[in-house]
Amino acid sequence: MFTLSRSRFLGLAAAGAFVALSASLPARAEDLAQNLGPVGPHEPILTSVGSKRVIAFYEPGGGHCSINVVVWDRSDESGDSAARLRVSLNPRQMVHIDSAESKSINLQCGDYAETLALVDTSKFVSAGASR
Repeated sequence: MFTLSRSRFLGLAAAGAFVALSASLPARAEDLAQNLGPVGPHEPILTSVGSKRVIAFYEPGGGHCSINVVVWDRSDESGDSAARLRVSLNPRQMVHIDSAESKSINLQCGDYAETLALVDTSKFVSAGASR
């Protein structure tokens, strides 16, 4: 029997999630599945940003969200355009993913690294110290 390294296991988990979710997606592009969160560990966020599709999930560890994001062209049937991004976020910290069409999504690690959610930063109100 052989053992899997942590990075190999995460790679296999991301590939498995991609295959499983892709197989269950509706056949028409206008009916693509979406899940905007918040989600718990190992549950996928499914969305689009510009002409790209996005699957994102996280694994909690040490009070952080270890996020895996796979992005690909919606029109790419071969899967050759897929790219994976891995990042570790502190609770309440965000990662921004931008498309070439100037579209953007923001993924935020929840309090105590218990959730991952897609957030709309245009609804945030800035606050600062007044003089």
